[in-house]
Amino acid sequence: MPEQTSHQKKALHVLTAFGTGCFASLLVFFNGELARHSNVLFATWIAHAIGSVAALAFLARSVRSGQLNKSRSVRAPLWAYFGGFFGAIITMLTAFTVNSPLNLSGTLALVLAGQTTFGLAADRWGLFGLVRRSAQLREIAALGLIVAGSLFVILAGAT
Repeated sequence: MPEQTSHQKKALHVLTAFGTGCFASLLVFFNGELARHSNVLFATWIAHAIGSVAALAFLARSVRSGQLNKSRSVRAPLWAYFGGFFGAIITMLTAFTVNSPLNLSGTLALVLAGQTTFGLAADRWGLFGLVRRSAQLREIAALGLIVAGSLFVILAGAT
């Protein structure tokens, strides 16, 4: 297989991130729908139980096919294991807010605003081992547009 160019790798990363956002929207919708028909805690438990089964199936397939990189250490920092904890909190909170007047679009708009804000802060202070870097004007402007767009989505949906 030919070596990918830098442009092809960047395009792949952009498409992967965009696809992940689409899947995240589906996740929020499905979990919210399950919570609407049951409750937030049950929806969260089911989502993570099914996710665990899927992850174990992918892991087993990777081990069998030899794709698992044996040279990597499993010694991650302790804080790296909190992803599942925060995933559960996110699942509960979005399942709750998607069934509120925010609906799916308002919930996702505010999630994006929160993710961007935290990302800029994490970069600024070098949280969790990230390289410290100050936000550029275009990133601050983008955050302002995201917040303004979030308010527009929420306020337009309230009428």
